[in-house]
Amino acid sequence: MTHRPAASAAETHPRRTRARRLLALATAGVMALTATIPPAAAQRSLPLVRDAETEALMRDYAAPIFDVAGIARSQVDIILVNKTDFNAFVADARRIFINIGVILDAETPGEVIGVLAHETGHITGNHLVRMRQALANAQLMAALGILLGAGAVAAGASAGSSSAVQGGAGALTAGAGLAQRTLLAYRRGEESVADRAAITFLEKTGQSAKGMLKTFSRFADQALFSAKYTDPYAQSHPMPRERLNALETLAKRSRYYNKPAPTALQARHDMVRAKLLAFTSHPNVVARAYPSSDRSLAAEYARAVVSMRTRSRRTSVKMIDALISRQPDNPYFYELKGQALLESGNPKAAIAPFRKALSLRPREAQFMIWLGFALVASNDKARLGEAEKILKAGLRIDPNSPIGYSQLAIAHGRQGETAEADLATARGLMARGDFRGAKRYATRARKKLKRGTPAWLQADDIVSYKPPKLPGRS
Repeated sequence: MTHRPAASAAETHPRRTRARRLLALATAGVMALTATIPPAAAQRSLPLVRDAETEALMRDYAAPIFDVAGIARSQVDIILVNKTDFNAFVADARRIFINIGVILDAETPGEVIGVLAHETGHITGNHLVRMRQALANAQLMAALGILLGAGAVAAGASAGSSSAVQGGAGALTAGAGLAQRTLLAYRRGEESVADRAAITFLEKTGQSAKGMLKTFSRFADQALFSAKYTDPYAQSHPMPRERLNALETLAKRSRYYNKPAPTALQARHDMVRAKLLAFTSHPNVVARAYPSSDRSLAAEYARAVVSMRTRSRRTSVKMIDALISRQPDNPYFYELKGQALLESGNPKAAIAPFRKALSLRPREAQFMIWLGFALVASNDKARLGEAEKILKAGLRIDPNSPIGYSQLAIAHGRQGETAEADLATARGLMARGDFRGAKRYATRARKKLKRGTPAWLQADDIVSYKPPKLPGRS
């Protein structure tokens, strides 16, 4: 004989079962409100890319915007994300993330400057702090809806009233839906405020907003097919065409509207676009964008990068030398030559071009780190002291370079300084966002270091570190 368990209360009361399911579903909707903003953990997992030339251009683009916005130039870091879609966002008041796709798609400096001006508008508007409050309010609104709806569902289920259960279910879902729409409406309002702030910044710096309009026009064209089926009130940003129309009136009033970017700035923009495309795209894509008939400096730059990635060292170095002959004071050509030599297994030969690049831009931290890398990789013990010194100097300026820390750890290790090597490894892991690994190495370093010394305090800070949970903002 097979034993069959007694029926549960849920089985004997299907309305109660449905009520529980509705309550769980609506509660999940409240939790989903937090998903409208990427958390800090997601930001740490972004595929970031470092390039001294591109970062210098972005800083020069942003500098006048920051000045008129009342932001210290050193306050905000512009961080490159290795994604080719057109997107940018602020994570807090100190960081603007910008996809390389923004630069690749932008034919003129103004298209990128408009994006940076918009993100600066979010910073000056204190939108991150306000968004956290709006999110809390939206969650409270949804929670109240759930409480009221749950009460109606429970009462209806107990009374055996299907209409009451359905009415309560409507209150459950309506509460979460209303909260989400309220939050999205708030975000749309913020985007519009940031747009207007960007126009103001461009006007005050004597720059045209035409590039910014071109960017939004691109969004509008991409949205034409789907706009008919899109609910404008379920979007976190204003509808592209609506956004464009609102900005056009403001932008065209400016006396700077038809003012082109300076020739030198456009040339730098073209060089950076060529470089990024060559480093991130298939050689065939680069060949189509820059055919052999194109003898511009940007085209030669792109072909030299592709050669470095795909051909022999001798061929790529020859092409880079041709670039240097055309612009002998361009530090980024020497950086590229050093990189080609280093990555092809000839670090000793890479030292000289890295030194030259650094002599042309003495405060460029990435050049310091490249030079330190080459000195360490040369396997010459006599160069380890210089390598340690130059790497530390670079990391003081740019404390977020995992490669710099890894090379510093090697330099310390080869000199028998195991505690310092562990600390450098820990700091490199922190820069990568691997907090667990960083704490492990820092704990090991702390045991060997003299208590109270600067190195011991750095290790102790890492061991005690708790990563913040801050929302991002696009």
